[in-house]
Amino acid sequence: MPRFSIIVPSHGVAGRLSQALDSVLAQSFGDFELIPVCRTPDCSAADVAAARAGRDSRVAPVHSPPADGLAAARNTGARAATGTYLLFLDGDDVLVPGALAALDARLARTGDVDVLYFEHERTPWWEGEPANPAAPLLASAPDGAFAPAAAPGLTGVQLPAWSAAYRRAFLTERHLTFPDGHFTDVGFGGRVAAEAERMAVLREVVVRHLVRRQGSRLNRPGTHHAELLDQADRVLTRAAELDLPEARRAALFEQLFAAVLKTAAHPRRLPSKRPALRPTLPLPSRRSPRRAFFRRAGALYAAHRPPGFRTPGGTLGVQHRLLARGAYTAFRALRGANRVLTAALHAVPYPRGLRTRLRYRLHLRRPLDPNLAVYCAYWGRGYTCNPAAIHAKARALAPHLRSVFLVEAGQERTLPPGIDHAVIGSARYWEVLARAKYLINNANFADGVVKRPGSVHLQTQHGTPLKKMGVDQSTYPVVAAATGSFAKLLGRVDRWDYNLSANRHSTQMWERAFPGSYEQLEYGYPRNDVYYAATAADVARARRELGVPEGATAVLYAPTHRDWETGYGAGGLDLAAFCEAAGEDVVVLLRAHYFYDRGTAGPGGGRIIDVTAHRSAEDVCLAADALVTDYSSIMFDYANLDRPIVVYADDWEVYRETRGVYFDLLAEPPGPVARTPDELARVFRDGTWAGPDSAARRAAFRERFCEFDDGRAAERVVRRVLLGEPPEALPPVTPLAERVPAPAATSATSALVRS
Repeated sequence: MPRFSIIVPSHGVAGRLSQALDSVLAQSFGDFELIPVCRTPDCSAADVAAARAGRDSRVAPVHSPPADGLAAARNTGARAATGTYLLFLDGDDVLVPGALAALDARLARTGDVDVLYFEHERTPWWEGEPANPAAPLLASAPDGAFAPAAAPGLTGVQLPAWSAAYRRAFLTERHLTFPDGHFTDVGFGGRVAAEAERMAVLREVVVRHLVRRQGSRLNRPGTHHAELLDQADRVLTRAAELDLPEARRAALFEQLFAAVLKTAAHPRRLPSKRPALRPTLPLPSRRSPRRAFFRRAGALYAAHRPPGFRTPGGTLGVQHRLLARGAYTAFRALRGANRVLTAALHAVPYPRGLRTRLRYRLHLRRPLDPNLAVYCAYWGRGYTCNPAAIHAKARALAPHLRSVFLVEAGQERTLPPGIDHAVIGSARYWEVLARAKYLINNANFADGVVKRPGSVHLQTQHGTPLKKMGVDQSTYPVVAAATGSFAKLLGRVDRWDYNLSANRHSTQMWERAFPGSYEQLEYGYPRNDVYYAATAADVARARRELGVPEGATAVLYAPTHRDWETGYGAGGLDLAAFCEAAGEDVVVLLRAHYFYDRGTAGPGGGRIIDVTAHRSAEDVCLAADALVTDYSSIMFDYANLDRPIVVYADDWEVYRETRGVYFDLLAEPPGPVARTPDELARVFRDGTWAGPDSAARRAAFRERFCEFDDGRAAERVVRRVLLGEPPEALPPVTPLAERVPAPAATSATSALVRS
């Protein structure tokens, strides 16, 4: 049997799960088994776990439904474990280098113990200065193995489950499992310490815990805080049954009620009013959740207070005495809840300009319009991308909704006929933003927009991330300087209810780049639906509109933006020279990054067609026989067409170090890679661009990045977000092998193989 079994539930932390698993697999001490616990065999986390299992036989994934919660996931992992000692990691924890070797060495010195407590670091989500809260708790414990009576203050309730190693046979013999519900660590930790006969401590950091930006789920408002009382009751009842010594019972009682009083005194954890009545529910207690929590806590205090218990001094002692007397009114006054509420109200942001501010605040007082949806794309650049595709589908599936598209002044003329719109900054702009129930954007709404209760914000994104995004940009000075305030960015993220993803890679990266409490929708990108709906006639129409000569091979050249450049450049590529070298029938469709609507192609005559300002990127892709790009996310969308892609990476090392990337594109490209203009021309001249190796690379790329794009993404979004249909009622994703993308132009057929 292995020395250690490391159990890693992945629920809700798939974006960092790979780091957790890799931190275990990189340990110098190798006698362990690693048990990732995933929601289902086909979830994003399961893919991460399966990849590690395929490379290392010590990895043995198991599954536990998300509805069963964290406790069930840990218990599932524990049942599958065979190691002598169990360790529990959260999916966003990592083992520090040498952790298992240090644990093994400590256990070799102490002999078998029921539980070995160790230190851990809590690192802020922005990777700031870490804290070590366990160190003071362990400092006074004896040096060797000891009976719990020798350290009565070590009760287990102040340490998370991932700050200890547990002897598996001890847990089995005493039937110790994680109790259901919230605050499961409190119930488990208290029971373990109460039942243990031999303990030891290791005064070294073993686990590094990344504190979530959105905070612990346990600290969020809600009636679930009442479950803390359930856990405290269970632990104290068991302590009484075991007839623990007075000092241990007193320490356990004091620490548990310190947590209870902290919750009772926190103005935002417990709602102040009863939930609204529904006809199908019985009449709830007239007491507010805060008052009910306090009353029940007082009853438990009286029932479990050990004989001779002395209340602590200071403010905490006052709270103990008020709780013992059931003096809720006095306790409420002590909290100073009104001061906290007033400060929170003053922090609500509003748009600039006194007149605009007053109008906006007035509209915010009006009821939400349940049939109003507001859309915006690329900060108001026009009717495009995922918001436009969702808007078009909503007109068919949800005709009862009124839709308003937000555009910059001067962009109104670019809108298709019949599209209602509001100019950004206008009086109507602020009115619809205040009144709309649904707000849909592929970027972000202005900082002054208030997230109203009952409104639904959908972030559609506008590409699959190769380059670092969001808070992951913070360590790259050039791009971080251009990003602005990360605090403001995260304030915008906090408004999101849903975030759209085209593949599991994106799901994981969005979770890291934009930490928040939104729900991920793995539905595909609606803008890519056209790649499976378009016909040969649509392709021919697009080519005619763009001016592609009959019989020409159209190569779409789409370079991305460089953060260190201030204007458009073709990445050092001479497009006219490329056309001459690639072949007489090759024409280039130049589409610069959307930052450069006025980008020009330079000299080249009729063989270079500047399509930067063309409204539809999808039409441009349909018209192209092949794509040449450097690091633009257009490659992920174009891959849906299953047409050749060539990567031109003349400055990859500079881009990677300056901008930051999520994976090595040159190691996993969607087709041939060229590093110089001569290499790029040769790829087209000798037919490599469309050869079998190109097709094989593209197939692997599509398998990874075209996962959810099947032509029905917009339908799934409309049904789920705008119509409120449950996930199980949505159209399932069509397998990649069964999808039929739009046909390429027949004029390119003769160019697929060149001599």
